[in-house]
Amino acid sequence: MELLLVRHARPLRVESVDGPADPPLSPLGHRQTAALAAWLADPVADRVDAVYTSPLRRAAETAATLAAALGLEARPEPDLAEYDAEALAYIPIEDLQAAGDPRWREVPPDIEAFQARVMVGVDRLCAAHAAQRVVLVCHGGVINVIVSAVLGLGAQMLFLPGYTSVSRVLVASSGPRSLASLNELAHLRVAGVPLTELSG
Repeated sequence: MELLLVRHARPLRVESVDGPADPPLSPLGHRQTAALAAWLADPVADRVDAVYTSPLRRAAETAATLAAALGLEARPEPDLAEYDAEALAYIPIEDLQAAGDPRWREVPPDIEAFQARVMVGVDRLCAAHAAQRVVLVCHGGVINVIVSAVLGLGAQMLFLPGYTSVSRVLVASSGPRSLASLNELAHLRVAGVPLTELSG
């Protein structure tokens, strides 16, 4: 089995809201999503059997475009939600990093519990899709705790996945998992789509 871990595309910045911040994709995010969909739906690409998505809007919108290009339905999976799903503001981590705001290095307050919740969902999806190729559209924190679990490093934040990046995990029928690639962004380079407004 192969898991394709896809970070959502670039969302809008949302601050000072009354309830949890759940921003839609930005115009750039829609361009990134279109590039991802064209890349993975290319006739010479390996077939994708299923697409699952975090219920948060930025992931669901990314997944919907991708699933439509693949002729599939994007299925919501609550365990793929980000650790800060209930936050009252959403500031893209790249904005925080560019501004020198130390919040860009934030770690979930209980990262072990976060990883445990995410891996319950991942384990369930792996069991349901043996020998298949499955896309999980989710978030930077979710991808980090999956990758750190696969590498046997405990619960850690290891890197900053790019928007619509693809990281591949191979799952053997006997159970062991291995990391096949990390943070693939060729689809954006081929399409000439920048990663963020800050770099474009």
